[in-house]
Amino acid sequence: MGILVNFSHRKIQQGNIKEFENLFRKMYTELCHYAFKFVKDMDVAEEVVQDLFYNYWKNRERIEIKTSLKSYLYQATKNRSLKVIEHNAVRTRYSQEMQAQQTQFETEPQQQVEAEELSEIIDKTLNQLPERCRQIFMMNRFDGMKYHEIAEKLSVSVKTVEANMGKALKLFRINLKQYHRVTC
Repeated sequence: MGILVNFSHRKIQQGNIKEFENLFRKMYTELCHYAFKFVKDMDVAEEVVQDLFYNYWKNRERIEIKTSLKSYLYQATKNRSLKVIEHNAVRTRYSQEMQAQQTQFETEPQQQVEAEELSEIIDKTLNQLPERCRQIFMMNRFDGMKYHEIAEKLSVSVKTVEANMGKALKLFRINLKQYHRVTC
């Protein structure tokens, strides 16, 4: 089985779409059930597996598999499922923090006004950024993704992610410095 699966990987690396489709049909449901054990939501599990297969095909020429292709797909499914869980935990914490801050602002009208002004500046700054730069910034700061994860997901280099983050942070510093002068 392992030799046959590795043979499939070589064919897929060479661009054999038929072999890839056969692998997808053979493994998709099995991997979805495996992902479900981690994420506890079948829709999310399917997204994990679909994303895995998309990235496998897209990066097939660069992927080196030391074990069997089946083992690789299972490990990748587990890793992606754990990332989804971690990502959801970050979102939940962020949401809880925002709710706690909102409760605090409701009791302090001046702080609520300042928070609304600050929110407007943040939205304005995000809208000033080029699309890719904004996307990278939001993936890092709002979704909690690391630079190398963003680079992999967007198929760009880590240097590109760093450059875009630098550009975004510079614009935020400029706009927030102006906000600081207004409120002082």
